[in-house]
Amino acid sequence: MDDKDALDGAVIAVAGAAGPAGRATLLRLAEAGATVIGADADVARLAEAVDAARYAHGGSTVTGDTVDLLDQRATQAWADRVEGEFGRIDGLVHLVGGWRGSPTFAETDLADWDLLEKLLIRTVQHTSLAFEGPLKRSDRGRFLLVSAAGASHPTAGNAAYAAAKAAAEAWTLALGDGFRKAGDEQGPAAAATILVVKALVHDAMRAERPQAKFAGFTDVKDLADRIAGVWERPASEVNGTRLWLTEQQ
Repeated sequence: MDDKDALDGAVIAVAGAAGPAGRATLLRLAEAGATVIGADADVARLAEAVDAARYAHGGSTVTGDTVDLLDQRATQAWADRVEGEFGRIDGLVHLVGGWRGSPTFAETDLADWDLLEKLLIRTVQHTSLAFEGPLKRSDRGRFLLVSAAGASHPTAGNAAYAAAKAAAEAWTLALGDGFRKAGDEQGPAAAATILVVKALVHDAMRAERPQAKFAGFTDVKDLADRIAGVWERPASEVNGTRLWLTEQQ
């Protein structure tokens, strides 16, 4: 089964859809035949991302919702609205990101943690709680978290970032355990999967730093391909797993 078959007619929500990874993912999922609903707090950038995906794939349904994912009620309302309008939800791709770091461990600013806890953990909590029910009801439900290798190998200057990513991974694996327990002898019907990168790179970054090698970085287009590919594999094979897109640490 290729992703065109696996995603044809699927309804996929993308949280954090306005950034470079979100734009690439909207395009890729639309290309595979999915109905795609992007959410972001940045109205203008979200509109640009949605319009780009619509233009590239004229026959696809790509829409955007301005949602504050730090508001649990608003996130739940978004999930309810998507399921009510389209009749099902087959995936939630979590692409909300952010980074803060320091030169040394001693120079860590706990204000960085306050920000990263919201962006990298709270949004995972809200989306997973809101979308768990619809994903369980789907015959191909997938919750996908994009994480960083630093969660497994934290460095002194990345304490807040690595800890936040590790917490988000633990939360996602707990969701996967819930999917496992809700399954039958055939295994879980839905899956929670973590895609691990060192860092992401896109064309604008390369244009700004033409001499940089970005060693070990994952291009956002390659990330989008791997995201789409998760639907090609059985839920039992990808549930509760980390899929490494960079060297495993």
